[in-house]
Amino acid sequence: MRRSYFVFMAAPLEQILEEALALPDDSKLMLVERLVESVNSRTAPEVEAEQLNEVRRRVREVEAGRVDLIPGEEALRQVRRSVETPE
Repeated sequence: MRRSYFVFMAAPLEQILEEALALPDDSKLMLVERLVESVNSRTAPEVEAEQLNEVRRRVREVEAGRVDLIPGEEALRQVRRSVETPE
């Protein structure tokens, strides 16, 4: 069941990801912050602050060229492989 749900959601998620990746960097950061807030509504404020600091740190690393990015499609392939259950 878990696998079929993931396959069902893949197309809309890929479309959203493509659109998000086309945003300017500052808009991407705002989107990430909102997403983190939405899944951490019950998280302690100090934990949430640390998570947002981590997101900001990673954005700075990307902007400074200290990390290599991989295309969204490859990232999704890696995620799919990691969550697939053996048949």
